[in-house]
Amino acid sequence: MQLIGRAWKFGSNVDTDVIVPARYLTTFDPGELARHCMEGIDPTFSGKCARGDLVVAEWNFGCGSSREHAPIALAGLGVSCVIAKSFARIFYRNAFNLGLPVVEAPEDMIDGIQTGDQLEVDLSNGILTDRASGRSASLPPIPPFMQDLLAAGGLIPYLRNRLSGSRNSLPS
Repeated sequence: MQLIGRAWKFGSNVDTDVIVPARYLTTFDPGELARHCMEGIDPTFSGKCARGDLVVAEWNFGCGSSREHAPIALAGLGVSCVIAKSFARIFYRNAFNLGLPVVEAPEDMIDGIQTGDQLEVDLSNGILTDRASGRSASLPPIPPFMQDLLAAGGLIPYLRNRLSGSRNSLPS
């Protein structure tokens, strides 16, 4: 899977309440959540971010509560991937469960990326390229099971596909 888009750079410890403020947690509608995505950092972000763009962050992206609303808001806005030095583990897993690719990238690569840079992420081969600088970095491989989740569009579609076959096809 190859993703190409403009980078939106954020700092460290971007928590789920900043990604989508708690006052909007009364809905799971991706479109509604997308309108408020990153509102706590940049109230105009949802109007500037285009489908296919990528969010880039420093350390501990998605920390805070375990709400699924945060990756739903990002995906609903059309963010194709989140790249960071590190993720809060529950956000990382929620993102894959909802079909949103997230990848950890080397510190020096993230440090060189600026908002507006054109990025290319090759998830299949584990390569991040910043087209603005021409720099590339290897990414840790995404485990096959999690690649299957992304290909299916998330955990629920993955399980629906598996269950529509036979019960014997479920992973052991």
